[in-house]
Amino acid sequence: MKIYRKKTIQKLPISVSEAWDFLSDPGNLKTITPDYMGFKILEGHESKMYAGQIIKYTVTPVLGIRTGWVTEITHVEDQKYFVDEQRFGPYALWHHKHFIKEIKGGVEMIDIIDYKLPFGILGRLAHPILVKRKLNEIFTYRYNKLIELFGTYKKQ
Repeated sequence: MKIYRKKTIQKLPISVSEAWDFLSDPGNLKTITPDYMGFKILEGHESKMYAGQIIKYTVTPVLGIRTGWVTEITHVEDQKYFVDEQRFGPYALWHHKHFIKEIKGGVEMIDIIDYKLPFGILGRLAHPILVKRKLNEIFTYRYNKLIELFGTYKKQ
């Protein structure tokens, strides 16, 4: 069984509360997702994140194939971190941790995603050419979008 990990780190020149207000609002997920992904929240975005919250959406991750995705917010510590886990969707496992911490001149945000692909050997073969490349593309978009929204961090 192969479980993959993706980790990203981004620093932004904003306060922890500004970062938390943006990231803990499920409605903002669409803002930081590329338009070509066809991301649409169906349910669960009416309030700030809380443990046990179910969020339902559709997305078109690869080859124009629309799929449903359901995640649960399993852990939340206000202004520090939250975890979302896939309950239904394209992955065999999706566990995404979001950490926010104050640093001099802003915040550091760390995302750690542990994921497993379905379809056994076929999933492992598709990983480098489809899935890993697509995840890198999505997180590069997010990185750039967050800079566009909040500015570039300058080392203090």
